[in-house]
Amino acid sequence: MRIFKSGLCVIAMGGFLVGVNFANAEPENIAVCAACHGHDGSGAGFDYVPIIAGTPAAHLEEAIFAYQDGARKCVGVPVMCEAIAPLTENEVVEMATYYAAMPRISSEEEFDRKLAAVGKLIHDDLCAQCHVLPTDDNVGDALGIPLNGQRAAYLRLALGAYLTGDRETLVPIMADKLQELDQGKIEALVHYYASWDPE
Repeated sequence: MRIFKSGLCVIAMGGFLVGVNFANAEPENIAVCAACHGHDGSGAGFDYVPIIAGTPAAHLEEAIFAYQDGARKCVGVPVMCEAIAPLTENEVVEMATYYAAMPRISSEEEFDRKLAAVGKLIHDDLCAQCHVLPTDDNVGDALGIPLNGQRAAYLRLALGAYLTGDRETLVPIMADKLQELDQGKIEALVHYYASWDPE
């Protein structure tokens, strides 16, 4: 049994629950993730690498374990699966806790204001129930990861992977919502998320 929440790893061992708490110090093998995501989680210089800074630890852990288990495929970026394959459970939790503590910053990408306004309406209708702002007090309890400030190329890649079945949705409600998207709505959402500025 795995339960991962805010850096606390709870593992069932011989019928007992054992909690192991990890500090937010830089992980010893940070280079595994920093090679693409950077030490600050911004993934600067890599269009298709997601910004993971400020993503709740539980969501990062869930994503890494999904890659390790094969539920999520490394579409277009095979190095991701190769890099995280040897990570132990404790190392995954340590990495997730470290990057979750980093502040989410704007992607600083150009965006179309009209498309962003349309995207806000689509977000409010289809996505806001699960995906809240990175600065929201309840971001750690939200069902989905924060998408505001995320890199546009990555969002297009990820949403496309969900629509083609290369990435599995972890909750049925997301699969239903995805069916309501077309390329135009995806583009509007991408511009809305790119428009976010923490300032």
